[in-house]
Amino acid sequence: MQKLAIPLAQPQEVSCCGGPVSLPASPHERAGYRLCPYIADFVDSPVGPVPQLATRLCRRDRLGTLRARLGLWRNNYRVAPGLYCVGRPDPHAPVLVTANYKLTLDCLRENLAGIAAWVVVLDTRGINVWCAAAHQTFGTAELVNRLRSCGLAKVVEHRRLVVPQLGAAGMSAYRVLSESGFEVVWGPIRAADLPRFLANGFEAEPAMRQLTFSVSERMVLSPVELTLALQPSCISLAAIFCLSGIGPGGYSLAQACSRGLGASLIFLAGLLVGTVLVPLLLPWLPGRAFYLKGILAASPVVALIAWLAQGGPLEIVAMVCLTLAVSSYGAMNFTGATPFASPSGVEKEMRRGIPLQIGLLLGALLFWLSAPFLGGAR
Repeated sequence: MQKLAIPLAQPQEVSCCGGPVSLPASPHERAGYRLCPYIADFVDSPVGPVPQLATRLCRRDRLGTLRARLGLWRNNYRVAPGLYCVGRPDPHAPVLVTANYKLTLDCLRENLAGIAAWVVVLDTRGINVWCAAAHQTFGTAELVNRLRSCGLAKVVEHRRLVVPQLGAAGMSAYRVLSESGFEVVWGPIRAADLPRFLANGFEAEPAMRQLTFSVSERMVLSPVELTLALQPSCISLAAIFCLSGIGPGGYSLAQACSRGLGASLIFLAGLLVGTVLVPLLLPWLPGRAFYLKGILAASPVVALIAWLAQGGPLEIVAMVCLTLAVSSYGAMNFTGATPFASPSGVEKEMRRGIPLQIGLLLGALLFWLSAPFLGGAR
């Protein structure tokens, strides 16, 4: 009978702390430097090792996305600018240009699975392509300087760059060609269309040039607006409670609580209308000015206040003014996140909307403080 040789189990290594030894360190780690989790490997090139981007997002990436969507630490959510790659690109592989906002880079690399390409990341101060183009940080000078500093001319044999279409506002294709020798090809609006764009020989289909602004694309912006409004809202609510206690008999804590609660609920209702209801109903609200859209969207809330309010007429007028002011301001903040408004259009709207909102707030303050003295409070 043939005997089977069964290998003995190897003894498991144990650390000095009593637990099993963890995985060895990455061969790419260097003393004093941290290897980012979105870097999968390094690819050799004529200018040295180039970091290879992972095309699958890990849990840490998704947590970072969640924080950015909520507006938490988004100003520091950036990566180091320079030359990266996906897959194992050769000198003939396409070159894609993007911003160093981590959320932008994550969106790009997640859509490049199975593709070999070079990626040039510009220093946009952690701002997305569209907004950075408006501020000229995603611009001609930065692109030309970045191409020189990363030595791209030594890495690829062709002279063609795929630049996002939404970055065209800050980029001069003629100057890039004359100053760097690289031709700019305008890529699609969405990163999801890049694989088909590259497969079509750098030809964009009509749908790739059209910017959408669907319900889901609008509503994903509301959490950011709510988070940004958190600190000023807390200050405003504290002020409301403090002012609500002023009356003919001096300051009353009980009155501050009872009147302040109602006014605070009105404030929060106006905030939700401006930051959530207006984006939801955006295509159906008449007019172009967002501050007026906020007032129109708050009209049902105003009618409900007038119907349900138990206070005097001055309190009702104060709450109506407060609702309209907060809703109008919240909706006006939304202008910078839409494809409908230009920077000059936003400035023009603010010059018209802010005086109206200040007037409504002053009216709300005047009527609210006067109500207890003129018999208009509960």
